[in-house]
Amino acid sequence: MTAPMTAPMSTLYRRALLAACAGLTLTLAAPLTQAAEAIRITSIQELSGTGATAGTNFKNGMDLAIKEINAAGGVLGQKIDVTFADTQSNPGVAKGLAQKAVDDDVFAVFGPGFSGSILVSMSETRRAKIPNFTGGEAASVTLQGNPYVFRTSFGQQTSMPKAARYMVQNLKAKTVAVIYVNNDFGKGGRDMITKSLEVMGAKVVADISTDPGKLDFSAPVLQAKQSNADVIFVYTNEEEAARCLRELKKQGVTKPIFGETVLTGQKVIELAGDAANGAQAHIGLSVDAPVPTMRAFRARFEKAFGYIPDHNGIKGYTSVYVMKAGIEKVGKVDRAAFAKAMQGLSVSAAKYPGVLMDVSYNDKGDLDRESFIVEVRNGKQEVKEVLPALSKK
Repeated sequence: MTAPMTAPMSTLYRRALLAACAGLTLTLAAPLTQAAEAIRITSIQELSGTGATAGTNFKNGMDLAIKEINAAGGVLGQKIDVTFADTQSNPGVAKGLAQKAVDDDVFAVFGPGFSGSILVSMSETRRAKIPNFTGGEAASVTLQGNPYVFRTSFGQQTSMPKAARYMVQNLKAKTVAVIYVNNDFGKGGRDMITKSLEVMGAKVVADISTDPGKLDFSAPVLQAKQSNADVIFVYTNEEEAARCLRELKKQGVTKPIFGETVLTGQKVIELAGDAANGAQAHIGLSVDAPVPTMRAFRARFEKAFGYIPDHNGIKGYTSVYVMKAGIEKVGKVDRAAFAKAMQGLSVSAAKYPGVLMDVSYNDKGDLDRESFIVEVRNGKQEVKEVLPALSKK
């Protein structure tokens, strides 16, 4: 009697065991399937060192956009999974982090923001054919024929002619003193503004180089003051710009002070205090722009992080939404197809409010959209003039 029962019991046991194992397999596989369906990206930013202000703003902007997109169902039903990494404002570290992103086989890389860092790190993402968004503004970033690099802001070849035109036509500048930071970002800006001013018939009479992280601006400001230039053009990183503005006020400089984006950024205004009042700049992005989507973004960012974002926060936020628009245009998560679609892509803010303003890309990865002339008054940016996108002129 024992023998006949053994076989059925053994069969039932095996069936139960197989069923349990199958259930276990399904349970364990579920997270793996979800991970495979996520759109994995890496953000390589200057979170410490001289670029910490810019990098932290960019990171927070990305964070906000990713949370919004994921909460709304993701991109083509897939969530975005981001990893943040700190370049320490060091090009060598940035290159190593780009290599790691390639090894991780991510869909896209965001950053670095420093021009010197992106110029060395994008060779890694280009080799692996990984789309790479950057806030770096040096003209050379998109002049190398890299089909996988895309800007989150104007390049110097777009912004500097606008800045030069305003200084000559509106500020009546015939002579200009240029104070710039001696790195890839600063030297590229210095070269482009000098060329643009020459085209407009103005002359640079003081060409003043300063070191990254410079603390004492008394000598550069004195040199600019003694040049008796009609306008002083300041093109440095955030902290240096604030120190320069304080020194300009200390030395009683009364000539117009003009810059490009950074000079009138929120962090510079906070650091410079009263010395920022009166500074003017051409900027591509401002949370104080008379654009409803921009004002709404400012409110959400300030609620999330407890401070007012600068242009880098806008760049981080909008870049994620541009990626979303590009993927959805392609209809699938495919790096090569995405990069091809980005060349000539136009994104409407009416359809994708997250881009904040209508934006279009050319075949080099440069973008085009409206920009602004602003002046700091009573501790905040005030838009003086809205400049149309180049394609709308």
